[in-house]
Amino acid sequence: MSEQGVEVPRALASGPSAFIPAKEILKGGPNQDVLIESFLSLGRVDHISMVMAMHPAYLCCFLKTQHALLEMDGPLPRHWRHYIAVMAAARHHCSYLVQQHSAGFLEAGGEESWLSGLEHAPAKLRSLQTLNKLLAHRPWLITQQHIQELVCPGAEPRWSLAELIHAVVLMAHAHSLCSFVWGCGLNPEPDHIGGYTFQPPSLSHSPHSPAHSPAHEDGRHELADGAVEVEVLMKRMVELQQQQEEEECTQEEMVTRFERERSESIPTAVVRGAPPDLVLRLVEEPEFRYEDFAPRGEQSPPTMRAQDYSWEDHGFSLLNRLLPDMGQLLDEKFQIVCNLTYHRMAMHEGVDTHSLRKALWNYIHCLYGIRYDDYDYGSVNVLLERSLKVFVKTMACHPEQTTARIYHSFWRHFRHSEKVHANLIVMEARLQAALLYILRAITHYMR
Repeated sequence: MSEQGVEVPRALASGPSAFIPAKEILKGGPNQDVLIESFLSLGRVDHISMVMAMHPAYLCCFLKTQHALLEMDGPLPRHWRHYIAVMAAARHHCSYLVQQHSAGFLEAGGEESWLSGLEHAPAKLRSLQTLNKLLAHRPWLITQQHIQELVCPGAEPRWSLAELIHAVVLMAHAHSLCSFVWGCGLNPEPDHIGGYTFQPPSLSHSPHSPAHSPAHEDGRHELADGAVEVEVLMKRMVELQQQQEEEECTQEEMVTRFERERSESIPTAVVRGAPPDLVLRLVEEPEFRYEDFAPRGEQSPPTMRAQDYSWEDHGFSLLNRLLPDMGQLLDEKFQIVCNLTYHRMAMHEGVDTHSLRKALWNYIHCLYGIRYDDYDYGSVNVLLERSLKVFVKTMACHPEQTTARIYHSFWRHFRHSEKVHANLIVMEARLQAALLYILRAITHYMR
């Protein structure tokens, strides 16, 4: 009988994430209201929403912002918005988002040929390529000249400032979301390539997802080590607090500590297989990648001092003026992720994690060459152990190189929801850093 049966497709991967067991994602009985909201907004509950639902307050805000960017009234037609997101996701070889936005593009009436290669898209969209690669990999190189070439009266094809700001926020949003997708090891959706297959399972054994393969051989030894790591981190947080209350650090010392952090060598290069064709044909100059802001011994670009151009004092109001309500939505999202806390850390309750969250945020900005005069960067070295730095730098700068090993090797005793929380901080800090550079260039252009 079995030989006469119909072949039924079977899921290639189990659950939304290859790093996080499905039972962990569903353990808290995710907030039903927010998942209903996701379904109404997207027409499905995708893997991004399922993992983000570990933090319902954040997911709510994320969905609102994404909906405004992609669906609400704005200067760009809907199919263009999805195509811009496709172009942005392709920079990080993120076939998950490329497929998701390709479907949105076709649904909004986009022409299928555009997806077979950039050369089929209108010249106006192709003219975003330089900004797209700089925003994704080295936003500090963006100048007013780049803006001028796209919006000044002689530009051909010409972008209006409102259209351009919509496009760059979309690109920065998609780039940072790639960090989340790779950083959480999201599996393809069932209707994506790689989601389902007709291939029968191997008779010898069923494949294990990376989430189930132990990162190290000796599980008990690792648990003991993990517990010690938590205790050490707790102790360091308390000592750091006391130290900062007792001693005043000079401005020169603060700058030195920032420079030391910025030029520290954290290796991230993991060689991956070639990206799928559906991604490569949508990328111009695929070899253009992130490079350390300050390679040792080289003349680095000038640091952006937050006091000279910050989100609160400059970026927020400019964005709100050029793309009404978007500054407000993004500001809410930044606030939520910075203030999000459950007052616990691994097995400890009643913990103030503010210093740890701030160290993560400021470390990302440091990797992007942004310095806060009033922040002691010595804290970053004290609170972020090396395996966490490797994960964070990989996820923020080369997300496509994130692996299960890198994910499992940091905070080994922490809950998966806490690691997802760290991923959200990395994603939003990266987004804000990219926006600061592009908004500063627009400010200079407008003067």
